[in-house]
Amino acid sequence: MTKSRKLLSQRHPWLYFISVWEKRLRRQLSWRIDGKRYTQQLQAEKLPFRVKKHQSKLLKKLGETDMQLQYNKVDNLKIVVSKINGMIIHPGETFSFCKTVGLPTRKKGYKEGMELSFGKPRAGVGGGICQSTNLLHWLALHSPLTITERHHHSIDPFPDNGRVLPWASGAAVFYNYIDFQLTNDTSWAFQINLWLTDKLLEGEIRVNEELDFAYHVKERNHRFIKKEGAYFRTNEIWRHKIAKFRSGALLEEELMYKNYGKVMYVPKTYQE
Repeated sequence: MTKSRKLLSQRHPWLYFISVWEKRLRRQLSWRIDGKRYTQQLQAEKLPFRVKKHQSKLLKKLGETDMQLQYNKVDNLKIVVSKINGMIIHPGETFSFCKTVGLPTRKKGYKEGMELSFGKPRAGVGGGICQSTNLLHWLALHSPLTITERHHHSIDPFPDNGRVLPWASGAAVFYNYIDFQLTNDTSWAFQINLWLTDKLLEGEIRVNEELDFAYHVKERNHRFIKKEGAYFRTNEIWRHKIAKFRSGALLEEELMYKNYGKVMYVPKTYQE
């Protein structure tokens, strides 16, 4: 049934746009009546303790796609950073990426970057901003914040090229019904900081009191599979909660995700 809907929307694009705007209106209504307290406070002063820091390369060669889309992506990320950097998540609050950043439009300064549509890379206004949610998701996995909404692409369009993080550890967004949300169910206040350097998108999560535990995130059971002439990829993302001041004692082990997706290239090694 899903396949038929996709084919229909590709044959009649107006059906796709009607569906998108219906979902957007539903999300707008949800923001008004869901009872959540959404983050609003941006604070230039950093909270005193760092929970996790990470960074990712800004410019990457992805298959045969136009590098200009990568340069445009950097400009798009600059706008995103200006909306999020310094965001405080107080106890009981929820951070919504889409609500915070808003709809990417040319009028707001967004340019055409690369995005995935119907399983294929293409140019789209605001394309590439998922790099920021990928980073935010990785940071959140290393914090006690609750990941209350997260989506990831069900396909793997390009071979690994200097990949640092496990496959499918990112978070896709598409305004506004494919969102990335974090809820603070703790008694601490957290802060999201994002910034750009010449070559990197960098980010961190900070907290108002030092935590006596930390998280390690690892990939397990990664493999490529060939099935009926197509290729697929699967893995598991596990998280360990470690005591910081008691010789790194394991406090908790948790399976975060079991991922499975179609691969759009021929992997070097695979299982039949």
